[in-house]
Amino acid sequence: MKKLLILACVSMLTTLLMAGGNTSSNLSPVEEISKTPCKTDKVYVESDVKLMWQDQAYTDAEDGAYKREHSVSKAGKFRHAMNYCRALNYAGYGDWRLPTSGELTHIHDKQFNPFFYSRGSDFWSSTPTTANRYYVVYTADAHPYKRKPNESNYIRCVRCAE
Repeated sequence: MKKLLILACVSMLTTLLMAGGNTSSNLSPVEEISKTPCKTDKVYVESDVKLMWQDQAYTDAEDGAYKREHSVSKAGKFRHAMNYCRALNYAGYGDWRLPTSGELTHIHDKQFNPFFYSRGSDFWSSTPTTANRYYVVYTADAHPYKRKPNESNYIRCVRCAE
């Protein structure tokens, strides 16, 4: 047993010596961690038309829902999009709605992307087309396209800013 204890001590001392054995207290200071979350909820106010847009981070679950034709929060089928915006309580307001295709085209037809959180994909509008389809607006080119209501697209809600 004595041999085992001596072997353990020698082994530990050897490890300390090989690792440098620096036991000085000159360590780098620890950086303070910010108290504000990385992803905060935002709004974008489009002052020329007096609209307030939801600008909220998209989650992995929403990206997955979009890709798999499911409905989760800010991604989903048309009926889910309508219900999501109607029920949304965000930034202290409860009067959100799904935007029209004209409103979506106008906001994405700018030289810059006004949103902090965005996706280069289709977003639902409340504007109906023919044959039981609704317009979506593709953010990369700001053009409306017809989609079936059972397809999954991203959702961004809007409200009057007055």
